[in-house]
Amino acid sequence: MIGRLRGMLVEKNSPEILIECAGVGYEVTMPMTSIYALPELEQQATIYTHFVVREDAQLLYGFANKVERKLFRLLIKVNGVGPKLALAILSNMSADQFVSCVRHDDISAIVKIPGVGKKTAERLLIEMRDRLKDWQAQQIHLVNDDGVIPEQLSAELSQETTFVNDNKGDAINALVSLGYKQVQADKAVKSVYNRGMSSENIIRDALKSMI
Repeated sequence: MIGRLRGMLVEKNSPEILIECAGVGYEVTMPMTSIYALPELEQQATIYTHFVVREDAQLLYGFANKVERKLFRLLIKVNGVGPKLALAILSNMSADQFVSCVRHDDISAIVKIPGVGKKTAERLLIEMRDRLKDWQAQQIHLVNDDGVIPEQLSAELSQETTFVNDNKGDAINALVSLGYKQVQADKAVKSVYNRGMSSENIIRDALKSMI
């Protein structure tokens, strides 16, 4: 099993990246909270991975730290929750935020995540409660409790100086791939978009506007 990759970050096409390790390029799908934490292109990055083998595909899912990967692995054990929905959950809230929702039976926050209806949210609360009973508050926080990216990370994100012409379109496509409807994605992106924003920042702000 491929458990970790360290190499040069070649592409970021949220929610997918391409990372080159020893001359091999790996396509990895990641939650947005992990993509926010990545360095700039052509820089070295380390990600923790979960490898899935299906009859029709071999898929790599990546995470900025072991905490997010651990929660991802717990989520996909829930009946009716696959990797795509687990990524949507982790793209909309940090691991500790989700754990807090489970402990406080906060179904209202969970049903706001695309693809999570009331029945799925109830199932998540019930099945995850026991699995998370020993979960300790983690020291790694990619997103604060109020949904704001920490100042240091925000500063790193804002240092991007190269922008493609279709960052708005890339952000919309990323939101649709996370489960949002086209109309929802269009509306959210338009509400937060400012000239010169990177696609990651557009996605981050659009997700915050919908939660």
